Amino acid sequence: MHIKDIDLNLLRLFDAVHRAGNVSRAAELLGLTQPAASQGLTRLRTLLNDPLFMRAAGGVRPTPRAQRLADPVRQALATLEQALGESAAFDPARSRRSFHIHMSDIGEGRFLPELMVALRERAPGVRLETRPVPRDQTTEALDAGRIDFAFGFLPEVKDTERTLLLRDRYVVLLREGHPFTRRRRTGAALLAALSALEFVGVRSHADTLRIIRECQLEDRLRLVTEHFMVLPAIVRATDLAAIMPRNIARNFEGGYAIVEPPFPQRDFAVALHWSRRFAADPGNRWLRGVVEALFRE
Repeated sequence: MHIKDIDLNLLRLFDAVHRAGNVSRAAELLGLTQPAASQGLTRLRTLLNDPLFMRAAGGVRPTPRAQRLADPVRQALATLEQALGESAAFDPARSRRSFHIHMSDIGEGRFLPELMVALRERAPGVRLETRPVPRDQTTEALDAGRIDFAFGFLPEVKDTERTLLLRDRYVVLLREGHPFTRRRRTGAALLAALSALEFVGVRSHADTLRIIRECQLEDRLRLVTEHFMVLPAIVRATDLAAIMPRNIARNFEGGYAIVEPPFPQRDFAVALHWSRRFAADPGNRWLRGVVEALFRE
């Protein structure tokens, strides 16, 4: 077999299937139909004289030869993406480009206001669109170009470029004047006293529910919501307590109290993630420079 026999799109398909572990998902990432992806995979199997992927629970798993090919193919595609990206100029003042960003509702509140002010001044025609994706699909979405960046505490996102933006920790938000705040406690005593509170949890932010579970406070959970940004109104109107990042809690104006128990794994880092495939793209490089300048501690 010779390199002239290989269609570049077949290598992109191979890479997508290897990353996704599923032919249907790979087809979706590449904008192909399921039959087209299957036909392309059949062509590549014939050219390489290897089945490449075998059926497995939930999708497919690579053969030994596919596993050996995966890194070289990925590196070759990334090199080509960079070479092509370097040839294209990006003029922020004139650009009409749209960037797609993964972030939570709490991330939108933390980053978008300041970022939009900066874009209005420097790139008035540039558009941002948030596209939250499941955490276990974030790396795939970045590599496929479905999203350009991912903001957040995303320890499960692997094999990406990233830069640390800020460090934070989880705290408890209460209404001002809450009876719990009348007595000063610290350390283990404060942690133990949390069993006297009732909590609101956030389904879309698994770490808050993890903390409630690890502190054995599940029977004190009275409300579970989908989003963080409704919490201030709930906390202010009730005696419910909410676990949330300190940097966010500090931004709420008046009417709130913050306590800082020594939760297990309470500290975390918020990072900006992007794909190595698009790291050299001028627009990608420009926007992440703006983000780093605005938010990096």
